[in-house]
Amino acid sequence: MSKYLTILAVIAFFASCQSEGIEIINEENSSTYDSTLAHELGADDYGMKTYVIAFLKSGNKKAKDPDHSAELMKAHLANINKMAEKGQLVIAGPFFGSDSLRGIYIFDTKSIDSAKAWTATDPAIKYGTLKMELKKWYGSAALMKVNEIHKGIAKKSI
Repeated sequence: MSKYLTILAVIAFFASCQSEGIEIINEENSSTYDSTLAHELGADDYGMKTYVIAFLKSGNKKAKDPDHSAELMKAHLANINKMAEKGQLVIAGPFFGSDSLRGIYIFDTKSIDSAKAWTATDPAIKYGTLKMELKKWYGSAALMKVNEIHKGIAKKSI
């Protein structure tokens, strides 16, 4: 857990420097820089971009029974796939453990309102077994390639 907090702290530092206009590195990485790819991915000069991250948390309602729980999960996973296919969802996945923090979404948008509208399509959100906390997040624009790469390495789909 502390490893992830360190990574997030470093990203937050770079984000604060970028938003304050502080130049972190003075030399360009011209030997490997791909301006076409950077433009395609929406990258800034640091190879970063703004996303909206959603923390999925346990909601106030419980499923009626195990069959209803399985039905909600199936619909939840189908919704994840639909958002990924539309290019809205960059990354999604569950957290391990039994606490109230259940999973994460990273959306390809700078708009909290857009992400809120997209999360509202989730059947588990609609029913109330999950709720979301949305935050703007600054991360590598390379994340935009995750779904494309994932298709090539997954033997099974969810």
